[in-house]
Amino acid sequence: MEKIPYLGQTLTRWRVGGSTFVALPEKGARLMYWNIAMGDDSVRDVILWPELKSLDEFHKARGGNPILFPFCARSFDKGEIGYWRDARGVRRPMPTHGVARQGDFRAKRVDEGGFEAVFIPNDESRLCYPFQYEFTVEYRFAPLGLTCILTLDNLGDVPLPWSAGHHFYFALPWSEGSVRGDYFIRIPADQRLRQDPSGRLVEGPKLAMLERMDNPALIDTFHTRLRSPEVVFGEKGLPGDVAVRLGSDATPPADSAFVTWTQSDESPFYCVEPWMGPANAPENKVGLHLVPPGGRETFTVSVAVR
Repeated sequence: MEKIPYLGQTLTRWRVGGSTFVALPEKGARLMYWNIAMGDDSVRDVILWPELKSLDEFHKARGGNPILFPFCARSFDKGEIGYWRDARGVRRPMPTHGVARQGDFRAKRVDEGGFEAVFIPNDESRLCYPFQYEFTVEYRFAPLGLTCILTLDNLGDVPLPWSAGHHFYFALPWSEGSVRGDYFIRIPADQRLRQDPSGRLVEGPKLAMLERMDNPALIDTFHTRLRSPEVVFGEKGLPGDVAVRLGSDATPPADSAFVTWTQSDESPFYCVEPWMGPANAPENKVGLHLVPPGGRETFTVSVAVR
């Protein structure tokens, strides 16, 4: 484990087996980069991070793993984007992907195996999510993988609504000379949904369990009613697949979803995103979890290269 200066801040770099991880726990609890040293002395990028000119670009950077909390993607209230309505009927603002990715965290633990960081609410987050709580992000690093545990503790006297997720920017393609169409993704879902302009969930595209990753129908699709908690993608017939898993049980959590997205055909990344539920959970009530007063709930995701 070592410290690295970066745009006026200090990053932490971990080397675990052949893997190198880089993170800035205090800024969004953000894992920024992950690569693996290969047997032929080459380096394979698993999670990408772009070059930035200043920290002002940090929370919107197309890279790493932004933490989505308390809700994923776009929230709506009665058709108007950027709002949600709480259980008492109060309308509140809510930025896309919530308040954590642009927020500050306190590093609670940083050691050779990873880190644990606690969200520090500010005026914006208190306006959007005015509850008594502690939200913690914990990373555990392994030679060929990682586990990330999101924990929400309810410190107040009303139930806490949440539907959190991850936004992994995976490097793809990763083999020299390959293109996106050489890669396949297996998503064991029985339902595909999308979000319409008013925030409602509508029927999505018809997809097979195994799809080529250059299929445009995958973009902005919520894959739900999961038969298995694991999504796997890679070059067909070759080693080095990436497996993204929801939890540790054989049955995935009810209403949980995977989201597939990339910015353009030329983007060097492809996002495979494990969420607690599809977008606009407070209004659609799909994947919305309630943590009782004094209670705790966790959302665990692991990623492995095989």
